[in-house]
Amino acid sequence: MEWTIQQVAARAGVTSRTLRHYDDIGLLHPSRVGDNGYRYYDMDAVARLQRILLLRDLGLGLPVIADVLDRQGDEEGALGDHIGLLEAERSRLDQRIRAVRHTLDARASGSDPSMQMMLEGFNDPYRDEVVARWGERVFQESNDWWHGKTVRQQIAWKRDTDDLVNSWAEAWKDGVSPGSDRAQAMAARHVEWLRAIPGTPVAEGDRERSVELVRCLGDMYVEDPSFSTTYGTVEGAAFVRDSLHEYARTSM
Repeated sequence: MEWTIQQVAARAGVTSRTLRHYDDIGLLHPSRVGDNGYRYYDMDAVARLQRILLLRDLGLGLPVIADVLDRQGDEEGALGDHIGLLEAERSRLDQRIRAVRHTLDARASGSDPSMQMMLEGFNDPYRDEVVARWGERVFQESNDWWHGKTVRQQIAWKRDTDDLVNSWAEAWKDGVSPGSDRAQAMAARHVEWLRAIPGTPVAEGDRERSVELVRCLGDMYVEDPSFSTTYGTVEGAAFVRDSLHEYARTSM
């Protein structure tokens, strides 16, 4: 018995893009690829996916998950893995405790930030991709920075970010080109926004990886539906992407 990538994605509650990413990094290969290029998964592959998702829910990054799965036959290694899972669970609980404290702070200040913003770090939904591309340290440093903020500081950061997004949308509606002075000034502002986030290559002054990060973010703004919605339309997101690509090429 086997299932298509769309069927597996729907049943597992992930996207086809996630499954393709797992294939690309060697974490979960399809059991076969048809002549039509479609990926198919058998029961063993689905069982491995279930294990991956369990470990991911416990907060482990993809490189660690791969190592855990590869060492399942090693009893001593399995015990070490179990300790790691418990520590990851403790970290998750600590995060929830911080979220509750932030909620109390918000109520005391009369603010009402979105629950998702309080429960998650600003990059939590993209943990897998961040860890796979940039490493666990980058993700953790930026998330610790986020959770170290008070609710008022989180709200202020969110307000500044919304202003940046709105400025991009206005520039696109005004019909400016990605290479224009206005668009490039917006791109420079966007890079400065990234520079304020600890753990990012931009914050650390790594030029080569900074260029890669800016280009990858531009691509993600178009490819990820949540970002294309953020920037109004796919065309608006493409304007941001093209502007960032031009800035990375000429000014970084």
